[in-house]
Amino acid sequence: MSEPPHDSDDAFGAFEPALFTDLYQLTMLQSYEAEGMAARAVFSLFVRTLPAERNYLIAAGLEDALAYLEVLRFGPTARGYLRMMPQFSNEFVDALADFRFTGDVYAVPEGTPVFAGEPLLEIEAPIGEAQVVETYLLNQVTFQTLIASKGARSVLAARGKPVIDFGTRRAHGTDAALKAARALHIVGFNATSNVEAGRRYGLAMTGTMAHSYVQAHASEREAFAAFAAQYRGTVLLVDTYDTEQGVRRAVALATGPDAGVDLSAVRLDSGDLDALSRRARAILDEAGLPDVGIVVSGGLDEHAIAALEHAGAPISAYAVGTRVSTSADAPTLDSVYKLTAYAGVGRVKLSPNKLTMPGRKQVFRRFVDGVADRDVIAREGEAIDGEPLLRSVMRDGRRLPDETRSLAAIREYASDQLRRLPPALRSIERVEPYAVTVGAGLVADSAEAEEAASRAGLAD
Repeated sequence: MSEPPHDSDDAFGAFEPALFTDLYQLTMLQSYEAEGMAARAVFSLFVRTLPAERNYLIAAGLEDALAYLEVLRFGPTARGYLRMMPQFSNEFVDALADFRFTGDVYAVPEGTPVFAGEPLLEIEAPIGEAQVVETYLLNQVTFQTLIASKGARSVLAARGKPVIDFGTRRAHGTDAALKAARALHIVGFNATSNVEAGRRYGLAMTGTMAHSYVQAHASEREAFAAFAAQYRGTVLLVDTYDTEQGVRRAVALATGPDAGVDLSAVRLDSGDLDALSRRARAILDEAGLPDVGIVVSGGLDEHAIAALEHAGAPISAYAVGTRVSTSADAPTLDSVYKLTAYAGVGRVKLSPNKLTMPGRKQVFRRFVDGVADRDVIAREGEAIDGEPLLRSVMRDGRRLPDETRSLAAIREYASDQLRRLPPALRSIERVEPYAVTVGAGLVADSAEAEEAASRAGLAD
């Protein structure tokens, strides 16, 4: 499991989870309390539309969301800072010392394929508690879902070959790099280059060498020999100067008079990876090294991997970085966190292209011969055929023990759920959208809530 969000940064001071929020969450919280508005509310977190490049999303980030909700406190540092802000009264700030999240959470498990309009999680809590957590929940669930959804495509494109996370240095900040490594592991990545992610999440780690290591030595041969002497299962980066010559130098270390190097693979990081991998494979095979693999990196994503696989390039593993850790082709999700009920009454928005559905909901997935056939978004309690996707994961501010899963279990679940998607949806090309409909009960509730909202909008 991930650690609670209490990491510190010596350069900038301790991270204050309660202050990782938009200012208007706190101004609304103060106003709710001043007005005595403490009834229970329901908020729903969902993605309005899928990016044009996606047939599905993979839900992720729930673990961090629950960890945050469990430990959320306004400690002395947070309260001291808010006390200096003119918007907040001393009475309000003093009362924050007793703030706790006491609500319930319903969510789809991490690793679940989801589609537009379907709740990834729903919060039911006193309205102030449910409101103030919006920013953090959206931040964590949106980003991790974005990266998991991108990474799953690379795993599928690789057709069972290992895929490695090399994206740390190009990720948008330290937290993003760590959470990306976790999200990519969930969807099937085999290892990460990020040592802290390995420590924090128990991920397998891998790494070779940089071109600078080769350049720093008097010759490529000297660099290879020195590096190989240090490590078993050595992977040598062979394209600093001349790629074919680099492969031959690696071969010489493994087969020459002073052989003894445990050469696991050579790595190609630039150029025509298809042609170079074929030439490298031929050189390795001619030298009697059929078990030495070829790892490729350098600007890869699912499309590049699919092209190399389609061409039959003799590649053993793919290391992907920038394009996956930033989801370069679809770097944002149209995710929202919207009020759907307050004090037992359904609430909706009527804004153009931003309609919402009232109340707590459930999503039912129907399978035909073990393959997902369609989803129905329904009113909670509505009788619909299919498997319900949202589970009760937190009650009264404490996560339920039965809903605490290991990262290994989440990864296995995600793999199983991806296999149960229709084959066409698993394509990296855009296909006919998956069928998602709305249950009759929720349609009726929506009509009633929209009429009430229209009257409210016209009232003085």
